[in-house]
Amino acid sequence: MGTSVSQVTDTSGPSMQDKIDDLRDRQQQAINAGSPRSVERHKGKGKLLARERIDYLCDPGSFHELDMLARHRAHAAGLEERPYTDGVITGWGTIEGRKVFLFSQDFTVFGGALGEVFAEKIHKLMDLALKVGAPVIGLNDGAGARIQEGVVSLASYGGIFYRNVQSSGVVPQISVILGPCAGGAVYSPAMTDFIFMVRESSHMFITGPDVVKTVTGEDVTLEELGGAMSHASKSGVATFVSNDEQSCLDDVRFLLSFLPQNNLEEAPFVDTADDPDRLCESLRDILPASPNQPYDMKKVIREVVDDGEFFEYFPHWAKSIVCGFSRVEGKTVGVVGNQPMAFAGVLDIESSEKAARFVRTCDAFNIPLLTFVDVPGFLPGVNQEHEGIIRHGAKLLYAFCEATVPRIQIITRKAYGGAYVVMNSKSIGADLAYAWPTAELAVMGPQGAVEIVYKRELQQAADPVTRRAELIAEYTEKYANPYAAAERGYIDDVIDPADTRRKVVAGLRMLQTKREELPRRKHGNMPL
Repeated sequence: MGTSVSQVTDTSGPSMQDKIDDLRDRQQQAINAGSPRSVERHKGKGKLLARERIDYLCDPGSFHELDMLARHRAHAAGLEERPYTDGVITGWGTIEGRKVFLFSQDFTVFGGALGEVFAEKIHKLMDLALKVGAPVIGLNDGAGARIQEGVVSLASYGGIFYRNVQSSGVVPQISVILGPCAGGAVYSPAMTDFIFMVRESSHMFITGPDVVKTVTGEDVTLEELGGAMSHASKSGVATFVSNDEQSCLDDVRFLLSFLPQNNLEEAPFVDTADDPDRLCESLRDILPASPNQPYDMKKVIREVVDDGEFFEYFPHWAKSIVCGFSRVEGKTVGVVGNQPMAFAGVLDIESSEKAARFVRTCDAFNIPLLTFVDVPGFLPGVNQEHEGIIRHGAKLLYAFCEATVPRIQIITRKAYGGAYVVMNSKSIGADLAYAWPTAELAVMGPQGAVEIVYKRELQQAADPVTRRAELIAEYTEKYANPYAAAERGYIDDVIDPADTRRKVVAGLRMLQTKREELPRRKHGNMPL
């Protein structure tokens, strides 16, 4: 006798539909992992939820979640609740059609605190991103290490830090601070390439205001200590600052449009209607009559690059140097320029550090460097010397010397002393160096030079004031021009300012096939 079909179905367990319903139920729990009260409080602060941030940042429908059903296993720690996701959402998606990996910390689950499983999810994500060569974006909004999980949390942070370093210079790493980021948690963002913060709602610090008060007696607010503008203008931690979360995420998308997917690729090409042969006639009139008067170097940059587009890097910090991303003939360039509007464009500790980091970022990701020079020297002063201007200035020198991407220098006005050499000069490896007729290449400015060279003569002169003026005029005519340098080949050509764009376009076309190998070594020893 055979067995009937009905007998077989009777003995079977839950149907496929039952199992799918169970899966859907679990997925719903993961999607709503935070309690309604936590969600309400979070939204009450005007903040987006972790998943809303991902949806806003990625192309619609492109996000693929990983480890949605992961849960902590810290039973001994007294964590009775075991919500799915464990407080962080990880996965990959696309931005403008290009692949990115991202994690988004969920403040509504355990306050976004990091435990073992939470960190394992991030480890897995970072490993994948490194294997396939795509950027990693971290949306940070968490309370630091999960105290209940103790030393496991700390070791788990170590795994993230280690991967940050392995990924450094291989894939772009972007940190977006959208809430608190304290203690050990700040070190992962600190090792990434770019940090975004939001005014009033982002905070980063090693120790909070209460601990500072207890240990040092200093009274300081959360915003003063670790707010977005403090880090953007004082500490040099926050690269970009936005007024709200949406504009912050918009800026992340914009930044990615200038960057390649990894260190083996080129940045994306963006078609432009800006004529590569365009004259920049306004540059003939941009310099003031007196060499001691300032002008805005950003205007020079915008005139030369495509469509006047310039995305500034650290716009609020170390303002005597300007760095940022632009395009020339549709291809990304990294632009560095002294800013005469701030401290006459001198190089100091902060501006040297800012530019050095920018130069190394561009070099790591195959982005050519365009440098505009108007530098009177390094900033003098006891404070600068004691705080290590020699060491910090050497960072910028090291960064340019090490860079193997195409490098073009344009000298607009002052190029004095060691600061001229440091600013991507021919002698430290610039491929092309051009000067405007207004360029002054000299060991120092005419006033200082005359005081030193003709010190005795001036002491003995019947009318030292008139004699000083004569000697300054003489020195200026003889040395404060680009022609002695052109005779020696230290600059490749003296150009009409109106031709600057044409020269840059032609130079970058020629340098497109540049290949330069550094000597084999483990790594150099940068003056940190």
